[in-house]
Amino acid sequence: MRLPLLLTLLLGSLISQSVGAERHPPNIVLIFADDLGWTDVGYMYQKLGHEQRFYQTPHIDQLARDGMVFLDAYANAPNCAPSRACLMSGMYTPRHGIYTVGTSQRGKSQHRKLIPTENNEVLADDFVTVAERLQAAGYRTASMGKWHLGSDPTTQGFDVNIAGKQWGSPSGGGYHSPFNYPNLVVPEKGTYLTDALASAATKFIAENRDQPFFLYLTHYAVHTPIQAKEELKQKYQQLTPTEHHKNATYAAMIESLDDSVGAVRAALQEHGLADNTLVLFFSDNGGYGGATSNHPLRGAKGMLYEGGIREPLIAHWPGVTKPGTTCTEPVIGIDLHPTFLEVAGIQRDDTMQLDGQSLVPLLRDSAATLNRPALYWHFPCYLEGSGDPSGGPWRTTPAGAIRMGDWKLIEWFETGHRELYNLKDDLSEQHDLSQVEPKKLAELQLMMTAWRTTVQAPIPLTPNPEYQADAAGKKKQRKQKRD
Repeated sequence: MRLPLLLTLLLGSLISQSVGAERHPPNIVLIFADDLGWTDVGYMYQKLGHEQRFYQTPHIDQLARDGMVFLDAYANAPNCAPSRACLMSGMYTPRHGIYTVGTSQRGKSQHRKLIPTENNEVLADDFVTVAERLQAAGYRTASMGKWHLGSDPTTQGFDVNIAGKQWGSPSGGGYHSPFNYPNLVVPEKGTYLTDALASAATKFIAENRDQPFFLYLTHYAVHTPIQAKEELKQKYQQLTPTEHHKNATYAAMIESLDDSVGAVRAALQEHGLADNTLVLFFSDNGGYGGATSNHPLRGAKGMLYEGGIREPLIAHWPGVTKPGTTCTEPVIGIDLHPTFLEVAGIQRDDTMQLDGQSLVPLLRDSAATLNRPALYWHFPCYLEGSGDPSGGPWRTTPAGAIRMGDWKLIEWFETGHRELYNLKDDLSEQHDLSQVEPKKLAELQLMMTAWRTTVQAPIPLTPNPEYQADAAGKKKQRKQKRD
């Protein structure tokens, strides 16, 4: 009699779990990497037809096989804070005024031809975040890791904050404990930050398995400082690098990031939640040029070329996304806010000023289209650092960009110079077609100008009285001599 009774109890438990899973809307897990480039994940080697790989990401690759890969996914900005502000608010940068990290007057004043637009460093309370909307709908919400939009994410819709403040990079001892982060208590010395955040995430999943939750696992990795676990670093020092990927420490950081993806998915499976959870993996901007290469893309973090804004994006939603599918529809960070609302069954109304579109139609059918005219970027700021092809002191000067279909236009506000590329034929943005495609140039410029009017995007036009043309020129000459 004991065996039939145990079977009955087990069957009842399984039925109860199944009913419970159907009773509440899907859980949402967003694993958000920092500074991870488009080709820093293993599955992209296959997508690009490369045989050799250096970075190893088996858990991310498995997520790609299980779900849908977006090949034309973009961040809303080429660096951290504005991308995060757009994701949380669902709005383009001119709406909230967070354009960059810190001041917009980066670098030496004598090199800046214009007075850049002032930058907001905190996402104002007036903006309703996606976490606030999910929280109001009964979701338990957690931000674990980098916040970078204010002092405390619990003031903007998160029930739980682990390690989030205004910081943009690891503080104190970097990636190894002891830490000085809110609510992240790790008594063991030398614990790796990425592992600690993954552990906190799995604990949150276990504690909230009986209610819908939104887990925003927003890693500091792979942002500088480039620090890894010693045993993983030694592993990659023994491997053969590729032409473009050579940094063993950075590769080890990526493996720890990948392990966190595996840990989260294992926790969802352990608690019977995997089939009722949307899992996304995304990055906030392109790979940092000092640590990795974004080849075949041009540029890196801090630039509006593809290497600065095109990101890995994977979505896995059992019963909705078809395993192993690829979507080439251009999508962008602001799309996640309306996507999460639709997944949660929250009705979008006219009071919600959202610039993005829900990706649910694409999740259901990778061949679907969003019928969106274009994607836009607005970066009226300066970022110091290498990247200027002419040898200047900037990664970028104030600029804006638009992608419409296969075409992309970049406009530089200092000079009015414009570059036009056909991304289908020239993914590496090596052939400027602005002189040979004047009609297409005018079409994209007209679209971008109209959009700027709609979102009230400020264009920096005031000359900087401290600008010294010869100072920037001398720096170019010095760099050219070194080269």
